[in-house]
Amino acid sequence: MTNPEPSSDDSDLAHFGYEQLLHRKLGRYASFAAGFSFVSILTTIFQFFGFGYSFGGAAFFWTWPLVFAGQLLVALNFAELAARYPISGCIYQWSRRLAGETIGWFAGWFMIIAQIVTAAAAAIALQVVMPTIWSGFQLIGDDPALTSTSGAANAVVFGSILLVVTTTINCIGIDLMSRINSIGVTLEIIGVASVVALFFTHAERGPGVVFDTSQAVPGGYIAAFLVSGLMAAYVMVGFDSAGELSEETKNPRAVAPRTILTALTVSAVGGGLMLIGALMAAPSLDDGELATGGLAYVITSKLSTPAGTVLLCTVAVAITVCTLAIQTAGSRLMFSMARDGKLPFAKQLSTVHPRFGTPMLPAIVIGVLGIALLLVNLGNAAMFTTLASVCIVTLYLAYLLVTVPLLLRRLRGWPNREPELSTDGTKLFTLGRLGVPINLLAVVWGGAMVVNLAWPRAEIYDPTAKGWWMLWAAPLFVLLTFAAGAAVFAYLRSRKVDEEVAA
Repeated sequence: MTNPEPSSDDSDLAHFGYEQLLHRKLGRYASFAAGFSFVSILTTIFQFFGFGYSFGGAAFFWTWPLVFAGQLLVALNFAELAARYPISGCIYQWSRRLAGETIGWFAGWFMIIAQIVTAAAAAIALQVVMPTIWSGFQLIGDDPALTSTSGAANAVVFGSILLVVTTTINCIGIDLMSRINSIGVTLEIIGVASVVALFFTHAERGPGVVFDTSQAVPGGYIAAFLVSGLMAAYVMVGFDSAGELSEETKNPRAVAPRTILTALTVSAVGGGLMLIGALMAAPSLDDGELATGGLAYVITSKLSTPAGTVLLCTVAVAITVCTLAIQTAGSRLMFSMARDGKLPFAKQLSTVHPRFGTPMLPAIVIGVLGIALLLVNLGNAAMFTTLASVCIVTLYLAYLLVTVPLLLRRLRGWPNREPELSTDGTKLFTLGRLGVPINLLAVVWGGAMVVNLAWPRAEIYDPTAKGWWMLWAAPLFVLLTFAAGAAVFAYLRSRKVDEEVAA
């Protein structure tokens, strides 16, 4: 298919067989904000800094540029796909157009599950911040640490409240969501800049600290380094959100590829400066506080209230918009699959509210399931790392179900017959001759990360020695997700056959 003449976004969507139902109101900044807030370095680095440091010591910093390089390979491929398939539910839509209905369906299924778990994991990050702002926010027990029983229980309370709020916002409409998200992202960027400035102007040591391995766990450093990489791997995902919102973005063929790459790059630069700044500014590297208190410990040690409290409030805002963006992306994916009849209750899930222009039921489903997931883990001190780990593994698998079929298609000449112009007449983003090597490296990277993240390490999945089933949580979760998906897929296929016979 060629596209020699620029056309409107709505008619462009019609070329793929879809009617414009969602409200197309997002500009370039709002599109960038969707991806940046999903990555949300303030949220995720606050969650995982202590974890990364506790395993790899200060030298765990190097996992950050390593993971960025790998994820940039994936993002470059996604940017090229976003330019050619500007459709909501991008992971599902890209995969099924590259590899067929079955592979595409499982890519969408894995991504939906990953986004539900990710929304729950992001929501519990409030526990890292709220009790630090005011001790009265610790409603259950007196130990606010996420790895404690009382801290985990308190995290469930705050996480559930946050998911109710984000579900309500997502139901009201893309206008409200984008305004809140854009404001939140602006505050987050200001917050990141402020944190970086604070750390660098209150440094206790030089940048050479990033080569310090003295505080790593005993044993070979490579093993500790691979475990500490969970932090960076968890942070640098979700940059594809600009693609998820393509049907609500103006000129998505031109805008989405740029914002995918910009969201990841800005997050990588800002996050890297935060990491090295925190290591330079920490009062001590060996008193245990950096591993347990993380960035909140460094900030409160350098800033007295109310300035430190204001910065921590900015983190709370970032966590809110991060959870909101994850839920928004997930609801668009669920809507996209339901519109094609690829989910149970497809008619209800694909219904768009005539006034608000949002698929309300998918947002509600994600919110309810996220809360249920938190309640199931009530009292589980390992909830924090377990939820994060299984959601990342599932998400990376969904990414692989795009990059692997794309590589196979590239070897057959893709994208020779795809559109070359956006609706405003500008040339589409392309990797050209670099497409095959970049794609191949992205596949190798994604496969290696799945193995590393799913590896049954007791320190991640079963720190309290509850049993083998916790140790193997990630592989078991993937198998369970696949089995449940296969059952749903078989049910949908049989129902389609029955409908065709009846017709």
